[in-house]
Amino acid sequence: MTSVSSLSPHGRSPLHVVQVLGGGNAGSAGHVRSLAAGLVARGVKVTVCAPVEAERNHDFTGAGAVHAPVPRSTDPGALAALRAAGAGADLVHAHGLHASFRTVLALGGRSTPLVVTWHDRAHAEGARAHLLRLLERRVTRTASVVLGATSALVDRARHTGARDARLGPVALPARPRPTADAADPDLLRPKVRAELGATGRPLLFAAGPLEEHRGYDVLLDAARHWRRLDPEPLVVIAGEGPLRAGLQGRIEDEELPVTLVGRRDDIPDLLAAADLALLPSHREAGRAPLAQEALHARVPLVASDAGAIWEIVGDAAALVPRGDGEALAATVTGLLADPGRRRALVDRGVRQAATWPTEDETVAQVLSVYDELTRPQPFL
Repeated sequence: MTSVSSLSPHGRSPLHVVQVLGGGNAGSAGHVRSLAAGLVARGVKVTVCAPVEAERNHDFTGAGAVHAPVPRSTDPGALAALRAAGAGADLVHAHGLHASFRTVLALGGRSTPLVVTWHDRAHAEGARAHLLRLLERRVTRTASVVLGATSALVDRARHTGARDARLGPVALPARPRPTADAADPDLLRPKVRAELGATGRPLLFAAGPLEEHRGYDVLLDAARHWRRLDPEPLVVIAGEGPLRAGLQGRIEDEELPVTLVGRRDDIPDLLAAADLALLPSHREAGRAPLAQEALHARVPLVASDAGAIWEIVGDAAALVPRGDGEALAATVTGLLADPGRRRALVDRGVRQAATWPTEDETVAQVLSVYDELTRPQPFL
């Protein structure tokens, strides 16, 4: 029997929701796939508007959704494709600033309810920063509801004119475990460590795009201090991005114990093999997927105190001042020498992770917002 909340506003057919994704970074794309699967399971018809590569990487059709290929662009062709995909939909849900702005343009004043989720805050300098503020205002003042992944993002939405901004925590979707030995971590861990060259030495792990705000410059500053330790820790960074050449140059010139392993599809295995997870970001307005994954994987986390990270991890991570390589180095050194402190962080992490919403709870919360916005209004 179809639930009331999955019916269209007229009660004649299943609710039809269009999810709009921009570039499709791992966090927002994983959230959209999780939403699609949960909504389809509840009888909702879901169309996902996303670039072809996002469908290839996240398989929205495998979750039961219809994929409408829409490039990350504001050219007339892309807007026309987005407009066509949204024709007849009961509600449109856009993820991220750029996807939301393109959706506002495509809807062009239609009365279709628009929900926007901000997973992170877009940043820019100079004239581009002014442009981003204008885009934020246009989106927040048009959207029926803005959902922020953290309270900082909710406050930002209200500050820029949202008529209805709410906290909408994003659950951490389970990553697939491609490794054949994944079912036996006791066998997998030494195998992964051997592959990375971390046999007999501590393994420190970081992951994410090689971009300025990720703080990898600070991580390399800290790695200079770890050369004095015996055994010398190995830092492994998974990810690709525009800073790769510069980071690799520093690693070679300064002979740092750091390895860039590029983009990987076995992040859970790499993380589970590590002694510590590192998140040295200069800013972190969103839910910080690596932080969530580390606590779920029972790996002690050391993170900068940037942005909303405290809201995610509470007291379950060792926080250091952002941009301070010496503090990061000292904290990691202390944890490596103190198994008791590491165990305490793991125990607190288990308790903290238990407070986060599950995928099912996240879908239920989002569906309640849809129901509120599409429910027929009674005649007065």
